[in-house]
Amino acid sequence: MDHRRIITRLVDGRLCAYDLTDERHGLLAPAAVFRPAPGDGDGDGDGDGDGDGDEVVEHAAFADLKRAVYTTLNAAVCVTAEGTELWRSPFEPRSASVYGHRPGCALSMDERVVWLYRPDAMAGRDRPDQWVALDAATGDVLAQADLATVGHGGQQLAHPSDGHVLLDVGEGQDGVVIHRAALSGNALDLTRYPWNDRCLLGLSPDGTRFMTVDHGQEDAAFHAYPGGEVTLRLTVDDFLPVDGIEDETPEFSIEWTGGFLTSDTAIVTLQGEIEDDEEWFRYYLVDLRSGRIDGEFEGHGENVYDLQPLGDGTWLTTDPGGHPVRWRGSRVG
Repeated sequence: MDHRRIITRLVDGRLCAYDLTDERHGLLAPAAVFRPAPGDGDGDGDGDGDGDGDEVVEHAAFADLKRAVYTTLNAAVCVTAEGTELWRSPFEPRSASVYGHRPGCALSMDERVVWLYRPDAMAGRDRPDQWVALDAATGDVLAQADLATVGHGGQQLAHPSDGHVLLDVGEGQDGVVIHRAALSGNALDLTRYPWNDRCLLGLSPDGTRFMTVDHGQEDAAFHAYPGGEVTLRLTVDDFLPVDGIEDETPEFSIEWTGGFLTSDTAIVTLQGEIEDDEEWFRYYLVDLRSGRIDGEFEGHGENVYDLQPLGDGTWLTTDPGGHPVRWRGSRVG
């Protein structure tokens, strides 16, 4: 199969696919642009943008740039660049709710499987949340499992070599649940990690570690894959004092953003508030071999969440038009 690295962004109602295989930096131009199928993309297909449940939620493009897959609140859909619908997997019954649930999709590393997280409980479908594996060529269900969650949305990360996928289900104030699964015949080999208070931030590019942040934002932890044993934990106090922050009673937290800059280097984000409700944030590099905090890092983002590490020493931010900007290493001080 094609081993190009592809990411997608939704820009002006179109799915833009960007090829990250080469070393190009700066503002990236789409390598392909996909139009959602008729009726998807603006809410109900009539162009008024009233958002009644068919807007595009999550998306991914295949490495050959001939197909893309996306979710709406009521279906998973595969299309060509011209917007021709190749298959559709509807979420039945159609949800009457347009807020509070975001179905997610992700491709397996070999691109043979589309993994779907369906927050069916929050969507009002009178059934548990679902994790579903679809045949990427046809949209047929290969396997699915009920999850004991009532989630709003979920992040899915494909392991680079063993066929597993990690799923982080956010349940709002009730916390976060992390699962791991792989296809086993016509069933999912499903494992739930023993926490309900850790948010999944990233999976290392070599597949040996994953990163979480406490739901209460008190620490960041790095876990051995697949078992989840904590190999390094960093609390807010490990990053103090913060240069340039002199308030006697600042409030600090570790933010739910960051991830793996490389397999051995992570980005941890500290956010705080000082007098007059002024907020600030700092990115820090962490050496995962030694556990050492290597100093502050300039991410160039417009806000605390405008940072997407790519695992190869580069990361993305977003330009005002919605397209990604690619950066390489920049340490402060």
